[in-house]
Amino acid sequence: MIEAKELTKRFGEIVAVDHINAVIKDGSVFGLIGTNGAGKSTFLRMLAGILRPDEGSVVIDGKQIYEDTEVKSRFFYISDDQFFFSNSTPEEMMIFYRTVYPKFDRMRFIHLMDSFGLDRRRKINTFSKGMKKQVSVICGVCAATDYLFCDETFDGLDPVMRQTVKSIFMGDMQERNMTPIIASHNLRELEDICDHVGLLHKGGILLSKDLEDMKLNIHKLQCVLRPGMGASDIRGLEILKTEERGSLLTLTVRGTRESAEKAIAACEPIFAEVIPLTLEEIFISETEVAGYDIKKLVL
Repeated sequence: MIEAKELTKRFGEIVAVDHINAVIKDGSVFGLIGTNGAGKSTFLRMLAGILRPDEGSVVIDGKQIYEDTEVKSRFFYISDDQFFFSNSTPEEMMIFYRTVYPKFDRMRFIHLMDSFGLDRRRKINTFSKGMKKQVSVICGVCAATDYLFCDETFDGLDPVMRQTVKSIFMGDMQERNMTPIIASHNLRELEDICDHVGLLHKGGILLSKDLEDMKLNIHKLQCVLRPGMGASDIRGLEILKTEERGSLLTLTVRGTRESAEKAIAACEPIFAEVIPLTLEEIFISETEVAGYDIKKLVL
């Protein structure tokens, strides 16, 4: 289990990560989402022991990560900016990683490289962005670590390859209880793979919940009310957002589906339906509540 307590990182006057508390359970997929500059990459780099926290701590099974080589052998970090040794080939990177990760699976590496159609002896600097990302993913899963830290791992991969990588992740989770921590802007990619989501905004975590629990506690309510009635006449709901298009009223509300249905039924509407929100819609709603209003950006 990974646990962050009051984790903080500053760069001069900029607070990149601001007193984050989070628990990442083994065997789950933890999705890290957030606004631009929210601190996702900085948080991952502290998890990977690349950056030292200015305050607080981050531990794996109670052990501090920074400068602990034994703990670092338990995870593999796939950065957004791909890094390989100068003029190296995938095969040379594999040889290096085998010295760092005792369980590195050489035969699986060869199999996956061949399956992905990648030349093991070709210079990596001649590969495309997507091909480099594939090499990183292959090295990551073949390292056979307990944790896999992924920073925008699906970025640059075509749809077929993204689905292939997800399948590989799911297979490793089932076979050896691997725990992926995935930071991404592409919320639709995370929605069908994540068990738990942490939402970052301005360096802090707005919420950290199981995805299903999150979806069960926020809904979109569409309705046509009787003449003379408005959103203020719907009692007993925590309304996060209100939109009106003609007679159609759309509300984003916090609470259970049952509470939303009960509240709207009391108004005897002409039409009403309760719709679950996507992860992307939940992200927009929560960040708007926190003051990140898209309307202020486009007007």
